Amino acid sequence: MTDPIRGTRHGTAPAALSVLDSAVTGTGQSAAEAMQGSIELARLADRRGFTRYWMNEHHAMPGVSTSSPPVLLARLTAETRRLRLGAGGIMLPNHPPLVVAEQFGMLEALAPGRIDLGLGRAPGTDPTTAAALRRGAPDAEDLPHQVAELLHFLGDDFPTEHPYADRVFAVPGPAQDRLNGLTLPTGRLPVWLLGSSGYSAQLAARLGLPFAFAAHFNPRDVVAALRLYREQFTPSQALSAPYALVSFTVPAAEDEREARRHAGTLAHAMLRMFQRKPYLVPSPDEVDAYLYDAQEQQAVDSWLDHVPHGTPEQVTAHLNQVQRESGADELMIGSVGHSLQARLCSTELIADAYGMPDSTR
Repeated sequence: MTDPIRGTRHGTAPAALSVLDSAVTGTGQSAAEAMQGSIELARLADRRGFTRYWMNEHHAMPGVSTSSPPVLLARLTAETRRLRLGAGGIMLPNHPPLVVAEQFGMLEALAPGRIDLGLGRAPGTDPTTAAALRRGAPDAEDLPHQVAELLHFLGDDFPTEHPYADRVFAVPGPAQDRLNGLTLPTGRLPVWLLGSSGYSAQLAARLGLPFAFAAHFNPRDVVAALRLYREQFTPSQALSAPYALVSFTVPAAEDEREARRHAGTLAHAMLRMFQRKPYLVPSPDEVDAYLYDAQEQQAVDSWLDHVPHGTPEQVTAHLNQVQRESGADELMIGSVGHSLQARLCSTELIADAYGMPDSTR
C-alpha cells in the first residue's frame, strides 16, 4: 500500500515534489476561468507524477479564488486518478472542527486514500475579514485545542468522559463505518500542521504530525523551523518519524527575463495586499507600465529577492540547495502568475528539469 505521507522521488529530484495552487485570478479573468485553470493544473500535476496537489484558503482577496478549498477539491477528485488532493491549508480558527471533519470525510469518501488535510492558524485574510469569518470564535491561540478536537472527530475516539463521546459523530467517517459493521481503515485521514514559524513546527512535533513550512512567506526560517521540528518530534500513531515539506513560490520560464516578468506580477499583487488595497494579479505588461515610488520599488525588489525564479535549471538549483540545507523530505512548488499558460509552462518545465515521468508519452 502506498504511504499516505511519504511521496515519491523522481529522476534527479532530491525530494518528493508537489504543487500548491491558489486559483490565481488575473485582471480581465473571471472566477470561472480561474477554476478551470486549477482543473487544468491538477490534471497536469496528475499526468507528471507529482505527489500532491494542495489548495490554500484565502478570503476577500480578488486575486485568488480559493475561499473554500473543499468545494474545488471535490471537483478535482473526478478530474485526477493518482494525485493526492488536499488543503494547504484549512485555517482552522475560521471553522468549527466538526465541519472540517465532515467536509474532509466526504472528500475521503469520494477519493478513498487520496485526501490530505493541512491545518493552519492564520486567518488567510485581513483582520476585519477575519472578524467577519470568526464571529467571536476562539482565536489562533486556541489552535492546539481545536486540532485535538478535530483529530478526535476524525478518529472517532473521544475519551469516554468527553461530552461528545458516542453522541456527536463526523459523518462520513469511521463512526459511520463502525455502526455499519464495516472494517475500519488502518489509519485516519492524514492531517498535517502548516506554518511559517517555530510555533507550528513545535506543535506538529509534539502531536507527531507531518509538518509543512510555508517558505513563500518566510524563507529565512526554513532551516531553524525544520530543526526544531525534528529535534522535538514525538512518534505517534499517525507518524513514526518526522516528515517535513517546504513550499515555495517558483515561477520558471525558458528565458530568465521572462520568468522575472511573471514573478513581478505576483510581487505587484503582494504589494497591493501589504498596502491593504484590493487587487487582481496584473499582467506583465501592466506591471511594466506601473511607476513605482522608491518605497514601493524597494518592497517589490525585496520580495523578488526571496522568490526563486528563472530558468528551470536556476529554479531547481535553488530548490536543491534549500533541500540540502534543511533536510526537507518534500518540496511543494506554488503556481503563480497572471497567465494560466505561464503557470502550466512553469510546472511542466520544472517537471522536465527533474526528469519526472509523463503518462502521455
